[in-house]
Amino acid sequence: MAKGLGKKLITAPYTVWMMIFVIVPIALVIYYAFTDSGGAFTFSNLSYIRDYSRTFLISIELAVISTVICLLLAYPLAYSMSKMSAFKQQTMIMLVMLPMWMNFLIRTYAWMTILEGNGLINRAVRAIGFEGFHMINTNGAVTLGMVYNFLPYMILPIYTVLTKIDKSTVEAAQDLGANRFNVFKRVLLPMSIPGVISGITMVFVPAVSTFVISKLLGGGKTFLIGDVIENYFLGNTGTINYNVGAALSLVLMILILVSMTVMNKFDNGETAGGVI
Repeated sequence: MAKGLGKKLITAPYTVWMMIFVIVPIALVIYYAFTDSGGAFTFSNLSYIRDYSRTFLISIELAVISTVICLLLAYPLAYSMSKMSAFKQQTMIMLVMLPMWMNFLIRTYAWMTILEGNGLINRAVRAIGFEGFHMINTNGAVTLGMVYNFLPYMILPIYTVLTKIDKSTVEAAQDLGANRFNVFKRVLLPMSIPGVISGITMVFVPAVSTFVISKLLGGGKTFLIGDVIENYFLGNTGTINYNVGAALSLVLMILILVSMTVMNKFDNGETAGGVI
């Protein structure tokens, strides 16, 4: 009895934390999503989903593109890091995490100065004799901002999984006649799937719900669902409607949960590789 009571006392602070900062906010979102300004129950807030269906699709599209680019960039880098010496690995991890030490807004504002018409990239292009091109306030700029800000969240999980793979497994595959491609395809890739799934989730979730990047690098031309929700809660366009904002937030949460559930189907929780 005393042992069970001790466990409850130890977990009590975490339970209270979850209640206050997770359960209660979600309950409030659900409440506002299904009530009107007077507190009466209604489904009318959900009808706004049709008005912003295209915005949802654009948000998902850019989030998927950003996630795929992050994966293509992160996997080779994470693999290279896992093969380095301990000192070099620590140095590379520090370099990967270094941008995250700066404020998110400052990092995004920096890209505004880089991508603008008179920015560093266009100046360099003109310096070598070519005509500058328009980059800021485009979907490409928003995607670039997402990739830059969320790339570390893809690198670190994949790197962590790759470093835990026993070298003897790779050596055994090579002894059995597997070339480098087959070692990657049948050993490294299957065993690194948990890290890949974690990275995809950690990139896709903030990418699909972002609003700062689209506002600064999109210049209002790329309007994502995060921008719509922000406007309804903060009234940046002159309209404050917590109920509609909560309804759209609820739909976005469901979308994210469905995406995470689908991704977790590909992760069986095992670290065993494929068969040579």
